[in-house]
Amino acid sequence: MALTELSADQHAETMANYVSERGRAAADFGSRGPVRYDAAGQLHPDILDDFETNGFYIFEGVVDVDEIEELRDAVEDTIERAPSPPHSDTDAQGRPALGLDYPISPYIFIKPLSDPWGGTKLLSGRHPVKMTEPSPDDDAPDHVVHLLLQMCTSMPAALRLYGHPDLLAIAEAINGPNFVPYNDSIFVKKPGMGGSVAWHQDGATHWDSPDWYPGIHGFNFQVQLYPTTPANALWIVPGSHRKGRIDIKSRVADNEDGELLPDAIPLVADAGDVTIVNRHMLHGSFANTSPDPRVSITFGFYPHSSVLGVSGGLNITLDKNKSGEKIYDEEHIKRRSAVVQVAIDARHQVRPDERRYSYAPFVDCEDDYRYGPETIESVLSDYTLYDIAL
Repeated sequence: MALTELSADQHAETMANYVSERGRAAADFGSRGPVRYDAAGQLHPDILDDFETNGFYIFEGVVDVDEIEELRDAVEDTIERAPSPPHSDTDAQGRPALGLDYPISPYIFIKPLSDPWGGTKLLSGRHPVKMTEPSPDDDAPDHVVHLLLQMCTSMPAALRLYGHPDLLAIAEAINGPNFVPYNDSIFVKKPGMGGSVAWHQDGATHWDSPDWYPGIHGFNFQVQLYPTTPANALWIVPGSHRKGRIDIKSRVADNEDGELLPDAIPLVADAGDVTIVNRHMLHGSFANTSPDPRVSITFGFYPHSSVLGVSGGLNITLDKNKSGEKIYDEEHIKRRSAVVQVAIDARHQVRPDERRYSYAPFVDCEDDYRYGPETIESVLSDYTLYDIAL
């Protein structure tokens, strides 16, 4: 039977041995534990060493139970407010759909269990091989939400998460105090319907740079709202972030089991855990034919030196270099980074007894970025137009 002819149940059965074997390998690997600091209040060097060597870390128990419940409710409410059908102006209950006034739609839909990017030229063609696309059950909808965008506008709870002091301290430890955000999205992989993300490496700008190093394209956080399992998790190839650009197409073609890479492991985590992955890591995920959901709030950061003066994937900045290409200048960087500062204040308003993170680019102007109606309009309403793509 061809892989494309597999039912959801058959796909799960086909994956069972691989998932079990590599799940055991993941459990034995390590690179996980709570957020720890040294005597000087800096992220513990053992964690940084693990991250530099392996390209990932699983921070356990970062987000407390109450916040996770709040985030789950916010995500489900946002999904319920999605246009139905896609591109409609109303949701399934006939209400105006969320995001009609946003600069971009906050929803990306796919067919259940599909791979929307694999084998296409989308996203700089960085997903060269299509993953297996099992057939969903007969009662599955025609489309499901794959990604939620512009979360800092739609979900105050997600905005507050963006200002989490431990996550921002980790970003500073890796990328320096003037680290730069790039974008955010929420991956939704409902049981028996969630799509796959083909094997890829993130980043498209600096591969041939004479100053290349494994962290030049930054890293991703994923905050897990539900326990992840080997069957629905993000998969990575540890250490691959240090190998430069990988010929993914050949690697899959030369593997006896195709997309089931023998050295990959799943990032198994509990609700409230946060995974961090170097963006050069070879990573991806399979169609979710398991009975368990995965919802991953995803955002990350670059080193400032990777961004300033660099041509990127967005078409916003006003300054131009001599060739006429748009570049990211300090104004653009500060405009996008302001979301972090507003998030810090939004979190402090709800959790005043929690340690408040101090974000170096805004230490002298924090009062200008208090969370409220003014910054909702001036900073959050269209911040995705200032996302930074490298």
